[in-house]
Amino acid sequence: MSLASVIHHGVLAPAKPDRIFVSVPVIPPNFRARGWTESRLSLVSAANRRLSPIACSRGTDQEDDVSSSSSSSSSEKESRDLLPHKDDDGGLRETLKDETYKTSFKTVALCVSAAVAFGIGIGLKDGVGKASEFFAGYLLEQSLSVDNLFVFVLVFKYFKVPLMYQNRVLSYGVAGAIIFRFTLILIGTATLQKFEAVNLLLAAVLLYSSFKLFSSEEDDTDLSDNFIVKTCQRFIPVTSTYDGNRFFTKHDGIWKATPLLLTVAVIELSDIAFAVDSIPAVFGVTRDPFIVLTSNLFAILGLRSLYTLISEGMDDLEYLQPSIAVVLGFIGFKMILDFFGFHVSTEASLGIVALSLSTGVLLSLTNKSGDS
Repeated sequence: MSLASVIHHGVLAPAKPDRIFVSVPVIPPNFRARGWTESRLSLVSAANRRLSPIACSRGTDQEDDVSSSSSSSSSEKESRDLLPHKDDDGGLRETLKDETYKTSFKTVALCVSAAVAFGIGIGLKDGVGKASEFFAGYLLEQSLSVDNLFVFVLVFKYFKVPLMYQNRVLSYGVAGAIIFRFTLILIGTATLQKFEAVNLLLAAVLLYSSFKLFSSEEDDTDLSDNFIVKTCQRFIPVTSTYDGNRFFTKHDGIWKATPLLLTVAVIELSDIAFAVDSIPAVFGVTRDPFIVLTSNLFAILGLRSLYTLISEGMDDLEYLQPSIAVVLGFIGFKMILDFFGFHVSTEASLGIVALSLSTGVLLSLTNKSGDS
């Protein structure tokens, strides 16, 4: 055996190693193919390393370790930079919340502006009397819709509905309210035209609702004994957990409803119960089915966005419920007076409704500023 040549690090290698020839095509000077050429050269380098594995074991492997560690550290640094920090996550939530409030405010402003423009259009076409009827009905329905939102908040808290799914529930609730109220208005109009004495029944309903609002306890927020909730839980088999935004899910091989569907059912039935108050109240202001329907429609359309705006501050509107009770009581007495021939003008009704509601809101805001 011939003497071996001494190479770097004192490792012995054969003097005449076998060679592997790799053909590299000649690239013209003006031809730009840097990536392609580098891949070919890396192939040559890999082939040379295979010729003398002993010689490369301490040299190139260390270089590879250094390069790999540096590349991994740089990639880890980049990944850390890309991941959101806790502070950024909190700021992102605040930004999304602000954007949601801005969008909801714009939607509510658009709905109110559309209602005002529609009322002005009615006044230009049919006179001030019809416009006053529309605005009185709209204010009445809007205030009662806000009262509905108090119940919606309790329902969402009771069923622990995640915030991201509440808008979907409200969308179904609004759609169901429009369909049901449209049907109830048509039935009520036909009934009132044939049976005038029905006014006394509707007046009694309004007076009872007014009394119930005055005597209701503010701390009664437990829905476990609520008739609507217990009825829905009895007839609808429900899973114990949510499954995203689905209304139905497969549990143990059986299709069952999720708590989200139960929430929609409770809200729909609650709206039916509230419609028993609100529809007679509007009929106490006007008998025109077109005005009754449009005032309800404009009040309901912005309900979802209105919920987003005032859901967190509803506890501050403590005098709104008594003011609504005053309005319902006034409309009930007005219907009784109308039945016996003592007519109260629409303009006077509009003024009393607006004064009562604005007084309730102002007292609530004043009390809040005094406590703060």
